[in-house]
Amino acid sequence: MDSARVALLRQVLSSTPWVDRTRDFARALRSSTRSEHGLLLVGTPDDEPWHLAAHIDDESRFAGIPELSPVLVRHRVPDGAPAHLSIGLDRLEYARAGETLFVVAPSSAPEALLDRVDDARGRGATIMSMHSGDADLTTLAHESLILPPQGLMPSSASWSTALASIDDVSARTALDVDVTSVTVSFDVLEHLVSTAVGETAIVAPARTHSSRRAFRDRLGRLLDSISGSAHADT
Repeated sequence: MDSARVALLRQVLSSTPWVDRTRDFARALRSSTRSEHGLLLVGTPDDEPWHLAAHIDDESRFAGIPELSPVLVRHRVPDGAPAHLSIGLDRLEYARAGETLFVVAPSSAPEALLDRVDDARGRGATIMSMHSGDADLTTLAHESLILPPQGLMPSSASWSTALASIDDVSARTALDVDVTSVTVSFDVLEHLVSTAVGETAIVAPARTHSSRRAFRDRLGRLLDSISGSAHADT
């Protein structure tokens, strides 16, 4: 899913809580990770979040925030894997304060992973999770973003209205969105989060809390206007 489709999706979802939820989650992710290589991203044995890792890495490089460049932690490291894809679960044993363990679990997290997450939390690491209703992860995580098991289906009318708001006919055609079949799936939620990470990460450190929030909100509106989205102010 490219940036134009993500912007369109955010416009469609502007009347729901999902844009705000992903923004709030991204802000928490940014503020909890204070050391370079301190964002540890792990999935389940059958679902590695490599796609999300790549998008967050892109956002971190664009924004110039190396501490947000994720370390992909893998349950199984195949022979010959490059160095950046060769980090096994043992890395979780060293998770500490100032680092964030981000668990992405479209399916239930296995007990062995939950034990490691619990240990990391005990050593001071911030635990964040994105899942489809895993009660154990909700209990362990400081922040959770939960997608209903059935997903979220925006109405055809909201898609049609958003598409009609794009003045450039060729751009509208290029999006090629089938409004009858687009569901906010786990994959789509990952795109919303990674986009929000880049949007919320550019912060002037010397400003007050209220000034920082105003700055982020203005920046968010500017980015959305550039990409063609016109969501409600957060």
